[in-house]
Amino acid sequence: MAQTEAIPRMKVIVNPAADRGQARKKADAILALLTERGLAFDVHYTTGPGEAIELSRTASEAGYETVVALGGDGTSQEVINGLMQASHTGPAGTLGVLPVGSGNDFAYGVGTPLDVRAAVEHLITGKTRVIDVGFVHVDGVPDRYFGNGVGIGFDAQVAVESTRVKRLHGFAMYFWALFKTLLLRYQIPTLTIDDGQKVYTQPALLISVSNGRRYAGGFLLAPRAMMDDGLFDICLADEMTRLKILSFLPKAMQGTHIYEPEVTMGHATHVVVTSEDDLVAHVDGEILCTAAHRLEMEIIPHSLQVIV
Repeated sequence: MAQTEAIPRMKVIVNPAADRGQARKKADAILALLTERGLAFDVHYTTGPGEAIELSRTASEAGYETVVALGGDGTSQEVINGLMQASHTGPAGTLGVLPVGSGNDFAYGVGTPLDVRAAVEHLITGKTRVIDVGFVHVDGVPDRYFGNGVGIGFDAQVAVESTRVKRLHGFAMYFWALFKTLLLRYQIPTLTIDDGQKVYTQPALLISVSNGRRYAGGFLLAPRAMMDDGLFDICLADEMTRLKILSFLPKAMQGTHIYEPEVTMGHATHVVVTSEDDLVAHVDGEILCTAAHRLEMEIIPHSLQVIV
């Protein structure tokens, strides 16, 4: 009877479209480096959005010890969804990240080096941490797990505009999309927010429900967030004039916006945001919805193992 060949311990899922296709140019050299450093792995290139969810789920169920996301925040989020779907008891995982995306905010927050060579070395050592994962429900949209956060309002509209930028990538793409959103006279929605402690209604520039610290490759909207404390960090920014927004942005890049009178910070394990206005939202930088009226987010403590 022929023996069944043992599978490698690691599955690498490559998103060649990450960072406007820049990941495709980098992937061969990164995979060669993995081989050079003696890592045994299988590799699969994705061909479209959502494919990494199924690939990572089946890889976990097939017995791969580690599933590596070679891409950006969207790739990591898809792999997180697949791993969470495959998990039945204890923390899901293990997730490895090789960050070659536009923002790499999840890698930044979890503590994975943003230098890919350093990230490869971390895959070799295999040091892990267990982190929280968020879950978001929107009517008419597939439920999603997330690692970094959900943004509703202005920053989500920036994410929408960034998908229309063709010649830039990385932080420059986000920055151009940001100023385009300002020029378009973004309409401020009125939100009702239930954070499990109180319910309040107000016009708001944005609300971020964060597991991680950073958004859009450079904005520390939740500078004190910890990914293993069992809590979301909430950043609520009041309605502002365009001039005020311009002064707000550099402070958000440094994390000092939290001291502004227009900003309220808080913590929650469960958040519901509703509005009669059409709400635009992103999840880990990927467009979640453009005309929602109710979003529900819940933290799932200590539910994912990640190599850091």
